[in-house]
Amino acid sequence: MEDTLRLHDKSGATIAAVLATPARPTDSLAVLCHGFLSHKNSTSNQALTTLLLERGIATCRFDCYGHGESDGPFATLTTTIGVAQTLSVLEYVAARGYRRLALIGSSFGGLLSILAAAEWTQTHETQPATIPPLACLALKCPVVDFGEELRLELGEQGLQEWKRTNSIPDLHGGPSRVPLHYAFYEDCLRQIAYDPARKIAAPTLIVQGDQDEYVPLHQSQRLFEALPGQKHLDILPGADHRFTKPTDFQRMLTLLTDWTARHTET
Repeated sequence: MEDTLRLHDKSGATIAAVLATPARPTDSLAVLCHGFLSHKNSTSNQALTTLLLERGIATCRFDCYGHGESDGPFATLTTTIGVAQTLSVLEYVAARGYRRLALIGSSFGGLLSILAAAEWTQTHETQPATIPPLACLALKCPVVDFGEELRLELGEQGLQEWKRTNSIPDLHGGPSRVPLHYAFYEDCLRQIAYDPARKIAAPTLIVQGDQDEYVPLHQSQRLFEALPGQKHLDILPGADHRFTKPTDFQRMLTLLTDWTARHTET
């Protein structure tokens, strides 16, 4: 069963979300965080929802600020806003009685998930009675330093054009520029996730292809080194950022689903 939700972050902005629940009651749930310029009903999110429901695990997928049906505009998005909204969704599902919580983040959603997991861990330590621990974190080609990725993608001239126009090229290959304030890049420089990752207590999986054309592979490798607890890094030979080959896509889904189920199933 799926329920359409209208949540609110601490600023009052509306977050569009979908809560999907299996046939049998459960207190296990995965929050799904989509990528940059994607949405809650991405192919990956819908496939993960199907697989997790089959394992008896609920999901809550949401549109980040400026994406899909959530409030915006996209032009004023920052990583800081995205992290706050991810935490708002976690707080909502915890208040609904879900106690075995997982975060699954894709690309930019991986960055939001890492930073939110670090904050959630700290909050749980001070409020263990009301904030359940994060059962696990599962990351698909996560961005860890978005500033670095954007510099590599746009170059110095592209950054200057962004600063001048408050717009970026469509990173998905579209012909038009996308309105996005340069403040997004400035915020990225303050939201690099390597150090916050050292605070994460939850078991963490990272899955990335060694032919990822957007996120540098060394970011996942450095993230893996920074994580302090139980962790696993799966590098899929020949896989690109979107896991375009059907075999790569299925392998990625299986890895994320099995990791989540292993740490959230009763």
